[in-house]
Amino acid sequence: MTSKLLRSFFVAAVAVTALSVTACNKSPSAADQAAASASDAAAAAAAQAASASSSAAMASSSAADASAAAASTTPPANTTTTTTTSSTTTPNP
Repeated sequence: MTSKLLRSFFVAAVAVTALSVTACNKSPSAADQAAASASDAAAAAAAQAASASSSAAMASSSAADASAAAASTTPPANTTTTTTTSSTTTPNP
């Protein structure tokens, strides 16, 4: 999850950099095309970040479910659990 999130931020940073570089160019038509491309890349990065966030939420929910399942298998607070063991020894000749 962390690598996906970092990759999404990296893609967004590259998109912003491309947008700022194209804004400094003197050709307005090339700048418009680059700005549109950078905008599309930024939108894609935002979608990836949202997906990563959703995956993290689902993992957290699964962990909570597992914790609840583990808690339900423990005995109640005011009970006593007794374990009986037996051993057999054989004498040495």
